[in-house]
Amino acid sequence: MGPGHPPDAVGRLGPGFHEGFFRLGLCDYAIINARHVGQADRRSSRSFKHGGVVLIETGQEWIMATYRVREDRALLKKRAESIAIGLTVGSWTEMAVTRRAEVKRHAGIVADIRVVEDGAKNEVIAELSIAYPAANLTATAAALLTTVFGKLSMDGEIRLVDLTLPNAWARQFGGPRFGVTGLRERTGVRQRPLLMSIFKACVGLDLAELTAAYRDQALSGADLIKDDEIFFSEEYATPEQRAAAYAEAGRQVYETTGHHARYAVNLTGPVGALRERALRLREAGADALLFNVFAYGLDVLNELAQDPDVALPILAHPAVAGALYGSATHGIAASLLLGQLVRLCGADVAIYPSPYGSVTLDKPEGERLRRYLSVDNGLKRVMPAPSAGIHPGLVPQIVSDAGLDVILNAGGGIHGHPSGPIAGGQAFRAAIAAVMEGEDLAVACQRSEPLSQALDHWGKT
Repeated sequence: MGPGHPPDAVGRLGPGFHEGFFRLGLCDYAIINARHVGQADRRSSRSFKHGGVVLIETGQEWIMATYRVREDRALLKKRAESIAIGLTVGSWTEMAVTRRAEVKRHAGIVADIRVVEDGAKNEVIAELSIAYPAANLTATAAALLTTVFGKLSMDGEIRLVDLTLPNAWARQFGGPRFGVTGLRERTGVRQRPLLMSIFKACVGLDLAELTAAYRDQALSGADLIKDDEIFFSEEYATPEQRAAAYAEAGRQVYETTGHHARYAVNLTGPVGALRERALRLREAGADALLFNVFAYGLDVLNELAQDPDVALPILAHPAVAGALYGSATHGIAASLLLGQLVRLCGADVAIYPSPYGSVTLDKPEGERLRRYLSVDNGLKRVMPAPSAGIHPGLVPQIVSDAGLDVILNAGGGIHGHPSGPIAGGQAFRAAIAAVMEGEDLAVACQRSEPLSQALDHWGKT
């Protein structure tokens, strides 16, 4: 029995929606089918037991959070109660009777308690699902995360593993401006996977050297060329100067080859100056923004994404996120951080660790992450960009895992090619073409020396 399949549910509220009731301490509790909380603008209900009858208070939207905890089995209900009340109303016991009903409407409720694994003695690993009234929150990431995991994140072994949001509430954020469809329109790549090259060895190079490196990456066939996320130095060239120089270099490559690469510049500087810099970068010729969202903040991302004057695709980089999701027993699941939340706050591309390289995210978590990027919730779909350790031999596996709406994000897999970065990009493009034709790479490499060299160097897995 998983989350959303509560035991002993009673009382039918509608098609496929069940609610049960129990009471613990000061709180009235509902057992809610978690699959339906927050879905498709459904307005779920708070239930109270009176004379053996379940009474329904309608008009509430709920945000459902599921936590994985280690706890004494006998204390699970008490732990769930403390979360539901502690992160909403605190306590109403000291309030006047006339005020209690008003405050009680804002209390969280326990939606599910499920034991996942038995531990030593009486300890268990359990998942607790708590429903929070959406009316308690404003549509900001700060409000969402503080409500569902603020002080709770410091309360022993506990991990936020799932969030279900009402569609209407989520749409208040705005989500991606471009998404998958808009990004394809801007790049002109309609069906196949996109290839993105990462600038490497950028710090310490002057503008002429950087521009030459950009030109090579554009000649390689890369659709997108992004700065390295660590490129903050302006000692040799400002981001505005780079954007202007790369735009001219890209124009020259296009006139020669007919291929148009797009540049994603690392948006850097003080938070209060980011918008004005983004406007200058757009004016200088930048095609997209790379943004270190977990260093700057999810709500900063959202403000940039919703600004009609900025209006550039945003690539969300996961730097620093490992400090939040890296533990198996604490923090927030990577799929929520790098999938659900970056989409909510407006990223058009979600960069995340692939399961194939040295900095990895396990495959099931990556699959959950991609589902968050594409689930039908009224927001535009986000383009996934699995990263770290990507080389041409992996193209068939990545497409098999993620589909055609994916970005092949490569640094060393392009720059580390035995014949250099131009051949590195060409190897990727040959691998992409082979996959689109349903051709094995071992056959395709007979027509592409760069692909043949890449397979000899890195292999097919």
